[in-house]
Amino acid sequence: MKIRKLLVANRGEIALRVMKTARDMGIKTVAIYSEADRNAPHVAFAEEAICVGPPPSSESYLRGDHIIQLAKEHDVDAIHPGYGFLSENATFAEAVTKAGLVFVGPKPHAIRIMGSKLAAKEAVKGYDIPMVPGIDEAVTDVEKAIATAKEIGFPILIKASAGGGGKGMRVVEKESELAEQMNRAIGEAESAFGDGSVFIEKYVASPRHIEIQVLADTHGNVVHLFERECSIQRRHQKVVEEAPSSILSAELRAQMGEAAVKVAKACDYVGAGTVEFLLDEKLNFYFLEMNTRLQVEHPVTEWVTGIDLVEQQLRVAQGEPLAFAQDDLALSGHAMELRVYAEDALDNFMPSVGALTVYRPPHGKNIRVDDGFTEGMEVPIQYDPMLSKLITYGKDRNEAIQRMTEAIADYEVEGVSTTLPFGKFVMQHEAFRSGQFDTHFVKNYYSEEKLKEQMREEAELAAKLALQLYLQDGGKLRLPNEK
Repeated sequence: MKIRKLLVANRGEIALRVMKTARDMGIKTVAIYSEADRNAPHVAFAEEAICVGPPPSSESYLRGDHIIQLAKEHDVDAIHPGYGFLSENATFAEAVTKAGLVFVGPKPHAIRIMGSKLAAKEAVKGYDIPMVPGIDEAVTDVEKAIATAKEIGFPILIKASAGGGGKGMRVVEKESELAEQMNRAIGEAESAFGDGSVFIEKYVASPRHIEIQVLADTHGNVVHLFERECSIQRRHQKVVEEAPSSILSAELRAQMGEAAVKVAKACDYVGAGTVEFLLDEKLNFYFLEMNTRLQVEHPVTEWVTGIDLVEQQLRVAQGEPLAFAQDDLALSGHAMELRVYAEDALDNFMPSVGALTVYRPPHGKNIRVDDGFTEGMEVPIQYDPMLSKLITYGKDRNEAIQRMTEAIADYEVEGVSTTLPFGKFVMQHEAFRSGQFDTHFVKNYYSEEKLKEQMREEAELAAKLALQLYLQDGGKLRLPNEK
């Protein structure tokens, strides 16, 4: 089926990013917006725009039935969910299909299977995919948990089956802490996801977070588009991503890619998805989970492969076979992404809301900014605090880092605090530049005091340089009058 009109059930930068590709493909676009987003760029960009409710997402962007009804009223052919909100909601995907519309994403059963970490582990069991040692069933009995922990050895990790973003997750170092931490994890999981199911696995002490991009069509073709390194995180949320990883050999890359393809086949996956792995200090990798949607960090993969992932999503949704095989894909260069959040890196990354009195993203060769804001707009408190994604590209990793450092310096934002200073801290840190880092980078190397010290040193250096230039210029100005 040819998609002629697409509704993007999302907001901000991802809505705008999807619409740009759709327009290039000759597809008309329909934006939805809450009252808080009335003047957002994605609303202005679309051919049609519909208000779906007040600012709270529960009254606007999460109203699946209402969004589907509006799509039908506006003769929409397909709905793209972006990421977040309804993107991994199997009930919504099912409702879209039942309404006679195309859901640009995987089938509902794949979303359901991979939406539960326990169900995902069960689904891939027969595919010879390495998994972290642990118990692959929900556990609420403390004695059973203690027995499992003793068997695999402390430290262990308690994880919510339906979890994400670090919620319902607890590291337990010793037996005496297990009961309390388990109860906390169950309570947090129930509160966040309405599902208190937790399971136990071995805690990988110094992990790298590596994810593999996969693409699958409706004709049985499945490929991987190599890896992204996502180990720089705060509160279990990614902040810096890059492609490729600096630590993977060609052989290990192929092994992880093959494992990711197997995971996709295990749930009869269709569309673009991401298979996440943990990589330990001995370069052993373990299946973590699958995200059944487009990832925030997809641009770095697009840059090093030359593949537009949104275009592929739309082509697959139209029933087209992939136009390339695994052997046709190759890596070229290196890409780096910084998520620019409206957060104060000097105050425990607390959200920072207000008006963007100055907002001027950097421009130039091999710099890409995916954003959904313009100068003067308010940063609303109701949604994710990400202002933009700053992406840079270089012929190698050093060049990508250097271009990112320069782009951060050229990014002008006033009115709210951002993670730009933190991004600069990461780019300049020896552990990151050397590639010798893991998911504990923030805990091991970052502190607010270190960032303040770095900023003080840079301010002093800038002042000295300004004084030197002033004196030099002053000397030159006096020269014509000298006899």
